[in-house]
Amino acid sequence: MNLRTRVTVAGGAIAAGAVLLVSAVLYPAVEANLRGQIDRSLIVAAGQAPDVARAIKEKYRDTSTVEPDFPAVPLGIGSTKLQIVPTPVGAGPSTKFVDLTAHDVAVANGTATAYFRYAVYDGVAYRVYTAPFPGSPGALVRTAIPQSDPAPTLRLLAWLLVGSTVTAGLLAALASRLAARRVLRPVRRLTETVELIRTTGDLAIPIPADSLDEIGRLGLAFAGMTAALDDSVGAQRRLVADASHELRTPLTSLTVNLELLAENLADTQAPDLAAEALGQAGELRALVNDLVDLARYGQPAFHTEDVRLDLVAERVAARATRRAAQIDFDLACAPTLVHGDPDALERAVANLVDNAVKWSPPGSRIRISLDAGALDISDAGPGIPDSDLEFVFDRFYRSPAARAHPGSGLGLAIVRQVAESHGGTAEALPCRTGALLRLKLPVCAEKAEL
Repeated sequence: MNLRTRVTVAGGAIAAGAVLLVSAVLYPAVEANLRGQIDRSLIVAAGQAPDVARAIKEKYRDTSTVEPDFPAVPLGIGSTKLQIVPTPVGAGPSTKFVDLTAHDVAVANGTATAYFRYAVYDGVAYRVYTAPFPGSPGALVRTAIPQSDPAPTLRLLAWLLVGSTVTAGLLAALASRLAARRVLRPVRRLTETVELIRTTGDLAIPIPADSLDEIGRLGLAFAGMTAALDDSVGAQRRLVADASHELRTPLTSLTVNLELLAENLADTQAPDLAAEALGQAGELRALVNDLVDLARYGQPAFHTEDVRLDLVAERVAARATRRAAQIDFDLACAPTLVHGDPDALERAVANLVDNAVKWSPPGSRIRISLDAGALDISDAGPGIPDSDLEFVFDRFYRSPAARAHPGSGLGLAIVRQVAESHGGTAEALPCRTGALLRLKLPVCAEKAEL
């Protein structure tokens, strides 16, 4: 059963259930109201009994000198029967109407109040009202209406309610079907678009999301997902292309040097060729390591903890001092606590420091400062042109001035990837002398003394 059919069935069922619930309340209420009207008419008829008795006596008095007895057979007033039982009232069977009971005798004697009951006479069920006869102590008046009187009305009402329930269910199902077709049209369009993307593999196909409801939000979510996936696929393709380009040069050079070395083993240039081949192999190894790290730090960290970023900067600076003794390091790092992958954070800081060391001339100073989660590393090198500031953290990007220096162009890309995976940023800032690179990370706690 598809979604539109389920909406249709649900709409019809809800409407039919609502009408059925109304019917379950309405039918007993109408029945009780009809019974109440019957009871009130019986009471009114019983109150008219003295007038009926006087009228009959007046009629017989005109034709007879003997006081007439009131007929024992009930009189018919429309569908209502009226019977006056003269005193003394005795319990027992009656051939004229329904039997008299001890309760009837108690009503006649005044020891019980008037009451209603159901009785059967001559095969017909009656609603009977028994009350004392006004003006004649010890006598009774009984009024009765056949129970079949309200039956046609109730039967008609029952059929009307059944028909209304069925009709309402069918009409609601039809309306739900039409509404579902219109309401679910965006879902159908979205499904068709997603299926087209799956079939063609084209992530650039626009996804319809022109409404502000839940379906529109779903479309926006799909559009954002496909856009992110398209960016990821594009970045992967660019990475493969750039890596292929970067790997081609050292591999070609390494191959040429090894061929020359094989042809001229006795040549005096053999040691130089071997050294050149080793250097090219080292560059190739460094490039491969950077690619591995770039892929590694692009994945969610499996292990995170609170990290003292100031202590990480101090360790990295200490190692750099041992490797580059001719460069001074000036540290001004406030105690800073961040949460993240300690290995990734240390690699990012080390890449920034190594970049500063590479561009700093001997005898110069590298300044490392850390405050409020912002790690600034400035060097005394030639600096970065303003036109290159926004590109220095791109993969494999190397400015024209940097192409003569060794490196793969992945070190700063790793820094930005680590920063973004930790909710931070990496940027190059304008500087009058040298270069100023900043790694900004969210701080989970800062204390003056730790």
